[in-house]
Amino acid sequence: MKIALLVVGSLIILLLGALVAASYYFYNLAVKRNNKEFLSNNDDLVQISDNKKANEQAAATLTEVAQPTPVEAVGVEWIEDQSYDTWTLTSDDGLALVSYFLPAKSSTNKTVILAHGYTSKGKDMGSFAKFYHERLGYNVLMPDDRGHGSSEGDYIGFGWPDRKDYLQWIGQVIKVVGDSAQIVLHGISMGGATVMMISGEQLPRQVKAIVEDCGYTSVHDQLLYQLKRMYKLPAFPILPATSLLTKLKAGYHFNEASALKQLEKNKLPMLFIHGSDDLFVPTEMVWRLYEACRSDKEMLIVEGAGHGMAYLIDKAAYEKKIIDFLGRYAAG
Repeated sequence: MKIALLVVGSLIILLLGALVAASYYFYNLAVKRNNKEFLSNNDDLVQISDNKKANEQAAATLTEVAQPTPVEAVGVEWIEDQSYDTWTLTSDDGLALVSYFLPAKSSTNKTVILAHGYTSKGKDMGSFAKFYHERLGYNVLMPDDRGHGSSEGDYIGFGWPDRKDYLQWIGQVIKVVGDSAQIVLHGISMGGATVMMISGEQLPRQVKAIVEDCGYTSVHDQLLYQLKRMYKLPAFPILPATSLLTKLKAGYHFNEASALKQLEKNKLPMLFIHGSDDLFVPTEMVWRLYEACRSDKEMLIVEGAGHGMAYLIDKAAYEKKIIDFLGRYAAG
């Protein structure tokens, strides 16, 4: 009997040890700030269904920079050729955060705040910055999220702690532009989830509309999907254990970081954009997000576009949809 108990006890200890090790492995893989080499050879980030030039450019760009959203790497040089200001602030939990403000060519009260994707940075949103700045005449603010770019932080927030940081950036825009400011939030991938998570907060009246591109329903759903797709592993007990570790080390758990739940509280007009062939953040997620949103809402599904490819695949349709959408909610 004692031997049996000893064997059972030893097995339990071994299993717990293995679970702790697995939790640390996946925390370091997905949440901790470091090089994300697993993205470099991920076929879901280059699965494109037709042979347009934009596809070839996107795939080549992705190979070079190992980013989940290749459109973010287009336009970086354009940003560096502009005269922008560097803004800083201290987050509620003491992190020094950095953002880049590009004033419009002509004085305006309109500003877009661009939210970048996983492992990216503010200036990588150059393609969108150029569109808003040159075509629409907006001021542009491009934050580096915590754990990204020049901002401090040793973990990735997947949009959840970041939503509070963006509330502070919104406040800074209002201070600079004035009380008449009209602010649009536009995010891609993790940035898309970020702006949806922001939408459920108490936002100042100056925020007029939100554009989300290929964001996920929740951190739990996205990591569960990738755990099964990339590693063929079940959710239990790895995902709950990694979520608990994330709560201890980064201050949030995966289930609370939900765009779905935040959208249920959203009161602002929302434009949802997704590629029909997205296998990294599966397209089915956007329908759930659209259903959860109870405010004015519109949808654009770009046929043949993989993850983060919608703007590259059909730039004309993408821009027209945004122009029409914002024309209804941002006066003047």
